[in-house]
Amino acid sequence: MKHSLHSTARAAERAVLVGAGRPGAAISTVESVEELGRLARTAGLRVVGQATQALHRPEAATFIGTGKVNEVRALRERLRADVVVFDDALSPAQQRNLERELGCKVVDRSALILDIFAQHARSTEGKLQVELAQLEYLLPRLTRQWTHLSRLGGGVGTRGPGETQLEVDRRRVRERMALLRRRLGAVERTRALHRAQREAVPSPTVALVGYTNAGKSTLMRSLTGAHVHVEDRLFATLDPTVRRLRVPGGAPALLVDTVGFIHKIPHQLIEAFKSTLEQVATASVLLHVVDVSHSGWRAHVAIVEAVLREIGADGVPTWFAFNKCELLEPTARPGRAELERGTLVSALRGDGIETLRQQVGALLAADLVRVQWEVPLGRGDVVAALRRGGRVLEERLGSGTLRISALVPARLAGRLRKSAPEVRDACS
Repeated sequence: MKHSLHSTARAAERAVLVGAGRPGAAISTVESVEELGRLARTAGLRVVGQATQALHRPEAATFIGTGKVNEVRALRERLRADVVVFDDALSPAQQRNLERELGCKVVDRSALILDIFAQHARSTEGKLQVELAQLEYLLPRLTRQWTHLSRLGGGVGTRGPGETQLEVDRRRVRERMALLRRRLGAVERTRALHRAQREAVPSPTVALVGYTNAGKSTLMRSLTGAHVHVEDRLFATLDPTVRRLRVPGGAPALLVDTVGFIHKIPHQLIEAFKSTLEQVATASVLLHVVDVSHSGWRAHVAIVEAVLREIGADGVPTWFAFNKCELLEPTARPGRAELERGTLVSALRGDGIETLRQQVGALLAADLVRVQWEVPLGRGDVVAALRRGGRVLEERLGSGTLRISALVPARLAGRLRKSAPEVRDACS
């Protein structure tokens, strides 16, 4: 008797993509829809078709025109698609109208990105942030689907104070959001305590930023030798990763890998992840990782810089790591002015990594000051702080004091002088 095995895994939903070309868009419609397809596949969808339309102004009711709605419906029915994914953010009314017209589930780019974040979040804080963003997106989209459960009845004698099921749902969502904000507040307070402890002996911080899938995690592995998660997938890394970075002739630094940015990133995510992105705004140096093998890398740079302005990080000194140079087409090579602010590297092969390390060290050194102090022997904590947070150049034992010369971050020097007024400047 033959036995056959049947998979119990759910079949991937079949998706049709819909993109709209808009005047003044940061990237082309073709590239944007191609990126949407990668997002859809990352979310577990099977892309079976796509449609595009040039739009000067979105339709109030359905975003795309009536003729294009009919075309998309015919395409969905012919390809037996389960879901239609739009490349732009849809209003709640547009989403409802489109679902009625197309006869299937409709999601927009924001919902797709939120779903991917929900799948990939690993830390407690990351999960709380993503759930809060999802609920903020969901709240205006709750519809009256359970009218039979309404506490308001019909007929004489039944009118009066009451609460519809829709109102119950909205109240429960708001209560859940309030709970999530309280829990996130507790997590943020704990992190603030840890940050205050680190700032007592501050180390320079280098934050990796860039478009998603530019190779930030691979570059972190090349620079630090750390075993961090690396995958050729959009948003493979969500939770911040911190590793120690050694730079030539400078104090030890911390290298922070953060979430990647993307075209049309949902506003809810920026708001929810603002506390995490504070690490970018407070960094000593930003290392902007750029995938120069991508034809639209300059547009990606502009998108990342726009997000950095939004989170208040546009004033931080920045150096570019032009990554994946082994795949670079000659016509897309960065110009002379761009290479004056960056280094061509291959994080995968290791090309240019040492040059990049030296450039980052030079930027960090600009924030270093040289101190020459006489430290009482009873203040070993000051000596230890100079050794941990800076680079000691010379030590000489004197009468009851230790003469020490070191290069340290200006913030550390100022904090140590305030906490140890008995420390004196050594005579040259």
